[in-house]
Amino acid sequence: MELVPSDDADRLRVSDREREQVVELLGTAAAEGRLTLDEYADRAAAAYAATTRGELARLTDDLPTDPTPAPLPARRSGATGLEPAPERLVAIFGNESRKGRWPVPARLEAQAVFGDCHIELQDAQLSQPVISIDATAIFGSVTIFVPEGVEVRLTGTAIFGSKESKLRGSAPSGAPVLEVRSRVVFGSVTVRPPHQR
Repeated sequence: MELVPSDDADRLRVSDREREQVVELLGTAAAEGRLTLDEYADRAAAAYAATTRGELARLTDDLPTDPTPAPLPARRSGATGLEPAPERLVAIFGNESRKGRWPVPARLEAQAVFGDCHIELQDAQLSQPVISIDATAIFGSVTIFVPEGVEVRLTGTAIFGSKESKLRGSAPSGAPVLEVRSRVVFGSVTVRPPHQR
């Protein structure tokens, strides 16, 4: 959202995209511990009911000011120097999915806030030996479908929710590695095998 003079902020009407940006910021703040769950729920409801930019601004005036969370800083890679910023999937009060034949980036962020993210890897191109997924689920779910032959390392925290792997067996030596770092609040992050065809 563009900054506007305070006397104009209470007159300018907001778009659905601006409301979603603020709810996304609130969800990130809750996941980081800046807001309690009650505060998040109250502010998210107020954001969806807001009609002006001034109303939205008052919901976030005690939080970092950028309504779109900045991507995680690039990390150093031994071969290529800096890795690119992660690709993002965001589901807020809805569904988001990646499936079919698609190139999986080295880093992926999936955020579900009152929504569902599905990441299907069974037909995807795993071009990197190690792939990292940062999965955040706040009153939502992130489900990752992983084919056989991939080693999964699931870490992170779950508060009034769950993080689990439903995979069976072990991956062979030298298999691609999928690192899933989860943050769950009243939601779930699940790693499971693909549906049988």
